[in-house]
Amino acid sequence: MDYEKLALEYHKRSPKGKIEIQNTKPLDTQDDLATAYSPGVAGPCRKIHENQDDSFQYTSRGNLVGVISNGTAVLGLGNIGPWAAKPVMEGKGMLFKKFANIDVFDIELALEDPDEFIKAVKALEPTFGGINLEDIKAPQCFYIEEELKKSMSIPVFHDDQHGTAIIAAAAFLNALELTGRDIKTVKVVFNGAGAAAISCASLFLTLGVTPENLLMCDSKGVIHSGRDDLNKYKEKFSRETSLRTLSEALEGADAFVGVSVGGALTPEMLKAMAKDPLVFALANPDPEIDPREALAARQDVIIATGRSDFPNQVNNVLGFPYIFRGALDVRAITINEEMKLAAVKAIASLAKEEVPEEVLAVYKSPKTCTFGRDYLIPKPVDQRVLLRVAPAVAEAAMQSGVARLNLDIEQYKVDIERLLGPTRRFIRRLRTRSGEMALKAGKKPKVVITAGCDLRVIKAARQVADSDELQLCILGNPTEIESKAEAAGIPSLDGIEIIDPETSDLRHEYANTLYELRNRKGVSRTIANHMITDENYFATIMLERGEADAMLGGIKNYYRNSVLPVLEVIKTVPGKCPAGVYIMSKDQQL
Repeated sequence: MDYEKLALEYHKRSPKGKIEIQNTKPLDTQDDLATAYSPGVAGPCRKIHENQDDSFQYTSRGNLVGVISNGTAVLGLGNIGPWAAKPVMEGKGMLFKKFANIDVFDIELALEDPDEFIKAVKALEPTFGGINLEDIKAPQCFYIEEELKKSMSIPVFHDDQHGTAIIAAAAFLNALELTGRDIKTVKVVFNGAGAAAISCASLFLTLGVTPENLLMCDSKGVIHSGRDDLNKYKEKFSRETSLRTLSEALEGADAFVGVSVGGALTPEMLKAMAKDPLVFALANPDPEIDPREALAARQDVIIATGRSDFPNQVNNVLGFPYIFRGALDVRAITINEEMKLAAVKAIASLAKEEVPEEVLAVYKSPKTCTFGRDYLIPKPVDQRVLLRVAPAVAEAAMQSGVARLNLDIEQYKVDIERLLGPTRRFIRRLRTRSGEMALKAGKKPKVVITAGCDLRVIKAARQVADSDELQLCILGNPTEIESKAEAAGIPSLDGIEIIDPETSDLRHEYANTLYELRNRKGVSRTIANHMITDENYFATIMLERGEADAMLGGIKNYYRNSVLPVLEVIKTVPGKCPAGVYIMSKDQQL
C-alpha cells in the first residue's frame, strides 16, 4: 500500500493538517464573554501575578505540552527543515491527545544554532507545563536538552533519546528474563552513536549492564580509546579494546542494538553471536536486518524492530504520552532517572499480564500477544499502558522529590481511568462495589461463571484472577478448558476454580437442593439429576446455597435460557419483577 500517497490526501482534507484548537468553556452569552475575557479575566490575571504557580490552576498550562523541533533530524528524512517537519509534529500532538488526553502546541523553530534554540524555548516556559523536544540532530540535541533542563522548572524531554531508550529497555529486561541471562554479565553491542543509541546505552548501564560489556560502533567502527575524533558524548562509551569493526564486536555477543541504518547487520554477523541472540534492529523504515532474514539465519534469535508489521515493535507511543501524563499531574519540575526507570519497569511488567480481548481483536495472531519471544512489550493500542505507566511515573516523581503536588496514588489511578471512556468508568464502579462487598463480608466475593469452555471466558477469568479482587469459579470440562488455555498461550489457570457439573462430587447434593425447591413444580429426582448438569442450574444452586456471591452467564445461551433457572431457584423479592438493563455509551457518556 502506498501510504505516502494516502497521507497526502489525508493531510490536505479540510480542515488542513491534523489538529485544531477548541473552546473548553461556554461563550454563548454576554456574561460568558465578560467572564472569559474583559472585565472578568482580570481576576485570574491578578492571582497569577501574585503567584506564578496559580497559572496551573487558572489556565490550560498544566495540561499543555510544547512539541518543539527545528527539523534537523526528522524520522528517516534527515535535515528537512522546520516547515517540512510540521506534519510530524502535528502527528505527535495527535498521539498525546489520543493516548493521554494531553493538549499540544507544535512549534517549529527556524533556528539551527543551539544557543538561539535554547533561548527561544526557555522564553516559552510561561505557556507550557512540559516541553517535548523532537527531531533535533545529534550532538546538538544533548546540549540543548541539558541546558534547558538546567534553566527550566518544567519537564524537558527529548523523545528521540529517552522514548526509544525506555521502550527498548523494557523489551531488553524481558528478553533477558526469557533467556535466563544475568544483566551483569550480558554482552551488548550498539550500532549507531546518535541521540537514541547513546540514550539507550546510558539507560542499559543504569539498569545494570557493566561498562566493559557494552561496546558502541559508529560509522567508523568500534568506539575505542585510540580514537581522537570523538565528541564528549561518544567518549563516555570509549573502551580499551582491540576490536575495530561491528563484525568483530559481535562475535560471541549476547545482544545487538541497532539504531543506525538498514542492512547494517548481516546473517553472517548474526550467526557469530551467542545462543539465543537478542537483536533490536530499530532503524526505520528498514531495520538493520529483516526479521525474516534473521530467522532464516538462526531460529533461536529474538528480534525487535521499530515496525508494526513485525512482533516486538519498539514504539515510542508506549512511553511519552504516559510519562508526560504522570509528570504533569504531579506538576513535576523535571523528568529524572527515577521516573524513566519507573516507566521501564511498568511497561516490562504489563507484558506479562493477560491481554484484553479488545487488543487481541486488532491483531491477526493472538499468540503474538502472549509473553514470550514474540511479545516482549505491550502493543501500542493497549489502553492499560496509561493505567500502569502514568501512576508509576507520578509516584517516582513524588518519591524522588521533583513533584510540586503529592497525590494519593490509588485515588490517582481511579482518576486517570476516566480518560479511557465511560465503559472503563462503569467497570471501575463495579470493581469498587465488589471491593465494598468484600470489606463488608470480610472476604473476597466469589463469582461463578458459566460457559467456562468459551475462550473469552477463560481469558477474562485469567485477567480478573490476576487482579486478586475476586474468587473465581468457572463451569465446564477441565480438560477442554486447560487445552484451550494452553492453545491460546495462557500459561496457567492458577487461582481459578474449575468445576464440571457433569462429574462434580457436588452434583448429587445440588440435585437434592433443586428437587426440594422444585418438586411441587413437576421436577422429580430423576429430572433434578439431569437438570443439575446444566451449568445455569448448577451456578444458580451455588448462589442459593450461599456458596457463591454472584453469577455471570449468557455467553452462549439465549436470554430466556439463562434467566429462567434464576427465576425458578432464586425467585424475586415479593412484589417485584425482574428487569433487563442495556447500557449504551455515546459521546463519552453512559
